[in-house]
Amino acid sequence: MSAQTFNPERLMQVILAPQISEKATYIAEKHNQVIFRVISDATKAEIKAAVELMWKAQNIEVKSVQVANVKGKEKRFGRFMGRRSNWKKAYVSIRSGQEINFSEIAQGEAK
Repeated sequence: MSAQTFNPERLMQVILAPQISEKATYIAEKHNQVIFRVISDATKAEIKAAVELMWKAQNIEVKSVQVANVKGKEKRFGRFMGRRSNWKKAYVSIRSGQEINFSEIAQGEAK
């Protein structure tokens, strides 16, 4: 694949938040993957570039990215039925022996 260049401002908006749950922790330990909530129009190449850009100080290398579109749940608001928004999550495989430290990026933004 050719080296693509992306707008750094766009890349900083691609990743919304890490998805933290029991399943995400299990996958992280077993398959060396991290799960992120991403914007709905993000591509695999953009997600890979965004992760490598945000954790450049830790020298994170992304092996692969898998994405899944998650349907929003139907919820009741009193007598009205509503629906939560659909969203996209990304399973990011990183090279073995590497680990993403989420506290380091928060400290970098505070400076």
